[in-house]
Amino acid sequence: MLELINVSFEVDAENEKKEILKNVSLKLDDRFVAITGPNGGGKSTLAKIIAGIYQPTSGKILLDGEDITNLSITERAKKGISFAFQQPVRFKGLTVKDLITLAAGKNITVSDACTYLSEVGLCARDYINREVNASLSGGELKRIEIAMIMARGTKLSLFDEPEAGIDLWSFNNLIRVFEKMYDKINGSIIIISHQERILNIADKIVVVANGSVKQYGPKADILPELLGRGGAESSCKAFN
Repeated sequence: MLELINVSFEVDAENEKKEILKNVSLKLDDRFVAITGPNGGGKSTLAKIIAGIYQPTSGKILLDGEDITNLSITERAKKGISFAFQQPVRFKGLTVKDLITLAAGKNITVSDACTYLSEVGLCARDYINREVNASLSGGELKRIEIAMIMARGTKLSLFDEPEAGIDLWSFNNLIRVFEKMYDKINGSIIIISHQERILNIADKIVVVANGSVKQYGPKADILPELLGRGGAESSCKAFN
């Protein structure tokens, strides 16, 4: 279980403090949680604080009861947290198999690597030896990144707006991959998103706006209210 206790985050902006997150407290222990809200409301900052990219100004973060507040992103990864960026990193000189092997943390066979690629809907024969460079599309990179997270088998997998920068075809495939991932993964999934189709496959939804948690509860309680404001994306703007 992931628990945030009065987590705040400030940055220096034009010689004054700007509060990005304000006393955020959450207990996240479901298989699939979606965090949504308006742009600039603090969603991505919250994701990066959970992953360890940013350190909170105040408050505590607990993972299965252990205080991980001051741990680095590397130390949190060792504790079982995976993080997928909005824009996946390209690694010139590394092949897809190299990345999946690194993610698994052990030597794996080509057959094992191909199994992970198949899980995310990629033809292993076409991708296993490809270099992770500009020749891969955003949708392909994101599915490869998910394959890496599945290879890691972590207790908490965190995705920051996986739909960003990809076309509709790739987005439709990503939805199917997340649906399969829900059934296969032995941990929790947290996705930062404002896409209705992603919110619709979550167990619980957190609405973050103006740096605070505005709503948190089962999808059946939260999503109809969001849609009632004119759609999931439109509703997020209502919290500004």
